[in-house]
Amino acid sequence: MLAPMLNIRPMTDADLPFGLRLSDQAHWNQTDADWRRLLDMHSKGAWVAEWDGAPAGTTVTSRFGPVAWISMVLIDEAMRGQGIGTALAKHALAELDRARIPTVRLDATTLGQHLYAQLGFVEEFPLMRYDGVLPRAAELAGCELAPPEEWETLAAFDQLVTGVDRRPLLMRLFAANRGAVQMDRLGAALGGYCTSRPGRQAIQIGPCIASPEAGPSLLVDAFRRHAGQRVFVDIPVANVAATRLAESHGLTVQRSFSRMARGQPHRERIEWLWASSGPENG
Repeated sequence: MLAPMLNIRPMTDADLPFGLRLSDQAHWNQTDADWRRLLDMHSKGAWVAEWDGAPAGTTVTSRFGPVAWISMVLIDEAMRGQGIGTALAKHALAELDRARIPTVRLDATTLGQHLYAQLGFVEEFPLMRYDGVLPRAAELAGCELAPPEEWETLAAFDQLVTGVDRRPLLMRLFAANRGAVQMDRLGAALGGYCTSRPGRQAIQIGPCIASPEAGPSLLVDAFRRHAGQRVFVDIPVANVAATRLAESHGLTVQRSFSRMARGQPHRERIEWLWASSGPENG
């Protein structure tokens, strides 16, 4: 009997329903719009693994200058245990090495941490996903809607905090969720911003990038705007103020992630990261 054949090929539009099915199998939160955004932005970095000619798994690499992000390493539950996830991760890393990307990062689930450690990734810091239905609130905090003419300012602020230029990603997130993009001013200066988007299981709050002075009002503003709805918020454990706010609003830890990196170390201002963009965006 011939051994099964593994083939890794570029992802196409026709594969989007397969990717969404894998997200549902894994109980992840991505929507069709999330998959579409990833493929539109990173078509040369999205792959499908085929096992004996049948689609079996996916992965996507996102490039932000000298830093790349690996996400959406998903394997069909009927084909797990065959080393397909490892093969996809190695394929993605080989492509990034050929492009001479000095730093590769990802948010690993508990199950994935051992695999990525074997591939040379080291932990930078842990995050916790807070989950729950937000309580009703009588009034909103004093943040303001960020109009499109302010989005460039928000993106520049984001780059100062995260150390990477995420404009292509942020502009798409802002444009798709215009009413959710909030900003907070500290006098004449920008204190930070926060946005959110719909997910398959819950509203994903984030990214929320702000100074220690502006972060609480932005996060509470987001909580009050989504009162009565189920939300996910991915918060670095080191941002104690953010975790306390989540807990004070009745949210509890659903799962943990480990932000990991391979190659040159990358540092961001964790105390200014109040909610990440989610594991597929960093």
